[in-house]
Amino acid sequence: MTETPNEQKCALICSRDTLDGAYPALVLGINARRLGLETRIFYTFMGLNLLRKGRPEKAKFIPLGVMGAIPGMSSMATSMMKGKIEKANVPPLEDMFETAELEGIKFVACKMTVDMMGFSQDDFRDGVVIETAEDFLKYAIGAELSLFT
Repeated sequence: MTETPNEQKCALICSRDTLDGAYPALVLGINARRLGLETRIFYTFMGLNLLRKGRPEKAKFIPLGVMGAIPGMSSMATSMMKGKIEKANVPPLEDMFETAELEGIKFVACKMTVDMMGFSQDDFRDGVVIETAEDFLKYAIGAELSLFT
């Protein structure tokens, strides 16, 4: 999707690679596109893992606080959360990514994080663009909606 001068924009930031970090950015992004907003999701720090090939299906749900530190708790919580997701007929993350791509959402990998983690363009799913934080902010300045999910 090419940018048009009068198109409204949505800028989202995802910094976590957990289920509760991944779904909000995708759900909001898909809905923003369906409302006619050009949409970009900027993935930084651990959120960047979601853009790596084969990684969305490895996303976990980690309970907050002491519960998340108990051995085996994140595996049990992830299994329970994926069951709730399936029961509610919410698509798995990979399907959400495919829908977002079809809707025309642009996935942006933070260049600083890419460099810091030693990744290259080949590590990411097709269509991911690597941009600096400055480039993303230039886009976000003109966005009617900017959210950190």
